Amino acid sequence: MKLCIAEKPSVARDIAKVLGATTPKQGYMEGNGYWVTWTFGHLCTLKEPHDYSPQYKSWNLFSLPIIPPSFGIKLIENNGVETQFKIIEKLVQDCEEVINCGDAGQEGELIQRWVLQKAKCQKPVKRLWISSLTEEAITEGFAHLKPAEDYKNLYLAGNARAIGDWLLGINATRLFTKKFGANKAVLSIGRVQTPTLAMLVQRQKEIEAFKTEEYWELKTKYREVLFNAAIDRLKTLEKAEKGLGYLKQHLFEIVSFEIKEGKEKNPRLFDLTSLQVEANKKYGFSAEHTLKYIQSLYEKKHTTYPRVDTTYLSESIYPKIVRILQSMHFYKDLVTPLLEKPIPKSKAVFDDAKVTDHHAIIPTEIAPSSSLSREEKLIYDLVAKRFIAVFYPECKISNTLVEGKVGEIPFKASGKQILEPGWREVYAKDKKEETDKKDKEEEQTIPEFKVGESGEHSPLIHQGKTTPPKPYTEATLLRAMETAGKQVEDEELREMLKNNGIGRPSTRANIIETLFRRKYIERKKKNIFATPTGVDLIDTIEDELLKSPELTGEWEYKLRKIESGEYQASDFKNELITMVTDLTKRVIDSKGKVISLENSLEKQPEEDKTANKKTRKSKVIVWEDTSCPKCKEHFLMKGKTAIGCNDFKNCGFKIPFEVFGKKLSEKQILDLVIKKKTSKLKGFNQHPEGATEGVLVLAEDFVIHLIK
Repeated sequence: MKLCIAEKPSVARDIAKVLGATTPKQGYMEGNGYWVTWTFGHLCTLKEPHDYSPQYKSWNLFSLPIIPPSFGIKLIENNGVETQFKIIEKLVQDCEEVINCGDAGQEGELIQRWVLQKAKCQKPVKRLWISSLTEEAITEGFAHLKPAEDYKNLYLAGNARAIGDWLLGINATRLFTKKFGANKAVLSIGRVQTPTLAMLVQRQKEIEAFKTEEYWELKTKYREVLFNAAIDRLKTLEKAEKGLGYLKQHLFEIVSFEIKEGKEKNPRLFDLTSLQVEANKKYGFSAEHTLKYIQSLYEKKHTTYPRVDTTYLSESIYPKIVRILQSMHFYKDLVTPLLEKPIPKSKAVFDDAKVTDHHAIIPTEIAPSSSLSREEKLIYDLVAKRFIAVFYPECKISNTLVEGKVGEIPFKASGKQILEPGWREVYAKDKKEETDKKDKEEEQTIPEFKVGESGEHSPLIHQGKTTPPKPYTEATLLRAMETAGKQVEDEELREMLKNNGIGRPSTRANIIETLFRRKYIERKKKNIFATPTGVDLIDTIEDELLKSPELTGEWEYKLRKIESGEYQASDFKNELITMVTDLTKRVIDSKGKVISLENSLEKQPEEDKTANKKTRKSKVIVWEDTSCPKCKEHFLMKGKTAIGCNDFKNCGFKIPFEVFGKKLSEKQILDLVIKKKTSKLKGFNQHPEGATEGVLVLAEDFVIHLIK
C-alpha cells in the first residue's frame, strides 16, 4: 500500500476521492492501493527547555543562554494529536511507500518531515507538489510525483527558521523578563516580532516629535485652471501678502505648454502580502482574516495556493488561461472582450525566472457558488478582477504640463486625462476611492494654451500646515515588513527587496496578531499604535540586532539561501548561538530598569508553563493561543456566552459558560478542552436526570456529559 499524508482532513478527503480511496477507517481512508491519512497542521514541535533538563523549568538569568547540544522534536501535548500520530506511525511501518501531500511550501514541508522523523520512517518518500486542489491538479500532481530529496533544502530552511526562532525567542524572552519584568510580566522577544514593533515605535516617536508649522503658498486661476507658484513655501503671512500684491500688478503669461501621451501599466497579480494590503485598504480586513478567507477559497478549490510571495505566473500556466477565463461566468461582460482575440503572453505576467515554489494567486476553473460567505466573495472578487485586468490593454493617458509666469514669479499646472481606459474598465463600476487634493489638481481638465498668450488672472493665498508622518495601518505595516522598513512605491523595486523582507508572507499576519495579544500594540480605527509597554520594551533593547528590520532582513535572506542550497543551515544556527551568547552577557551586565506594564499582560511565571499546576492556575488564559479541539485548524475565542472556535460558522465547536445550570470558570473550560474532562464539581441544578454533582466530560462527538 502507498501511504499519502495530507496536512488537513479536508485536503485528505479531496486526495482520497481522486485516488479512489473511499473506504473510511479510523483516522485514514483506504482503497485502490492507497491509504490516505492526515495531520492537523503541526503534530510536532521543538522540545521545550525543561525537556532537555529539569533545571530549565525555573526562569533565571544564571541558566542563560540555553543552547541544547542538538535540537529534538516532540509531539504536541494533545489527546487528539497523540491518537492521530499513533495511526500515522503504524501506517508508516506497514506501507511500501510514503507520499508527502503536505501543503506545498516551507511550513508544509517542515510539518510533514517532523512527523515522518518522529515516526522513524525508513520507507521511500515521494512529494506531491500542487498549486490548487482541483481534481485536475491533484491527478496531474500524482502523475508527476517528485523525489523527496528535491525538497530537502526547503525542509532545512524551515528547520533552521524554527531553531533560530527558538534560540532567540526562548533566551531573549527569559533574559528581558528576568532583567526588566520586575516579577510582573513576561516580556516577549521574537526574531520578527521585535523589529516589527520597533518600526511602529519609531514611527510613533516621529509623529510625537513632529512640530506643525504654518506656511503660505501663492496660487492663481487663469482660464479656470489653478496654477501653483513654483517657489519655496513662504514662512510668514507678511511675505505672502507682499507676493499677492505683486501678482495683482502683472498679467499672467503662458511660457510653455506640453502634452505627453503615456501609459499606466496594468496592476500585478496578487501575492499574499499585496492581497492582504488591498483587502485592508478596501474593506478594513486584518491580515489574519484575509489569510483565513483566501485559505478557505483555496481549500474550496476556487483559487490557487495562497501563501506565495511572487506576482508572476510560470509559462506552463499560459495554455490554461483561456479555460479559466471561460469558467468565470459571473464576470462574463469583462471576460468576453478578452476571449475575442489571443491572450497576450507578457513578461510582466509570465516569467519562469520570477517563480520558485508557486505562482501568483489566481482563480481556478471551479467558479464559486452562492454558499460563500460575504467576506470570501469580496476576496474572490479582488483576485478575479486582478486576474482579468492583467490581460487587458494598458491604460493610455495624456499628461499635460503648463508653465506660466506673473512678472518674475513662475507658475505650474498639470493635468491628467484618460484617453483609453484599458485595464481600468475592469474597475469602472467599483466605488471610487477618495483622492487627496494633489490627485484632484492633477485630474483637472486643461484646455489648449498658446505660448506667449497672456491675460487677467485671479491670484490668491493658500494657507497650510505641515503634517506629521502617517501612523501605520495594517496595510502599510505589511508593506514595511515586506521591504524591511524601506518606503517603496515602485512595484518592480519592491519585488527585488522581497528577499530581504522580515518574516514570510504566511507568517506576517500572525506576527501582527501576536503583538496585539501581547498588548504591545493597539488599534485606533484603522491605525496601529504601540502601547506604553511596547515603547518601553523597544527603548530598553539597546542591541540593534534585535530590533533592526534591515538586520532581520539579512537573516531572512540567509534562510532563502539555505532554501536554494547556497548557505549552510549549521552556519545560520551557529551565528544565532554567537549572537544570543553575546546578547545575554551584555544584558546581564547592563543597568536594570522597570518597564511600564499594561494591566492585562500575562503574569511572569516563576517556572515554565508546563512545569507545575500552581503556575498554570495563576496564568491568564489566552484563548487565541488555544487550538480548537474539533477542527484543529483554528484557534478558540471568548464570546459573551461561550468559548468557541473562531471559525464557528463552519466548525460549530463551543463550550457555554453555563452547563446544566452551573456557571463554569475559564480554568474548568480549559480542562474540558485540553483534558476532555473537569475535576469533580458541584452545583448543577438543571440536569435532566436531577444530578447535582459529578465530572463533566467532553465526548468524542464534542457533546458535554455529566458523569456521576
